[in-house]
Amino acid sequence: MKTRIKEYRARQDLTQEKLAEMVDVRRETIIFLEQGKYNPSLGLAHGVLRALRAAIEDLFIFDD
Repeated sequence: MKTRIKEYRARQDLTQEKLAEMVDVRRETIIFLEQGKYNPSLGLAHGVLRALRAAIEDLFIFDD
């Protein structure tokens, strides 16, 4: 799955570390999400969406 997490995070001038703190995960988790190497749980996705104030369809790109 591809994401626009990095783009949205940059718009808000957030570091990976700060976003990780906001979502209560490790920085590595944010790195893997941004690289599309990790599919988040529903709870994690919800936390990222709230932290970045984004809609799911704007942040996550689902492959058909």
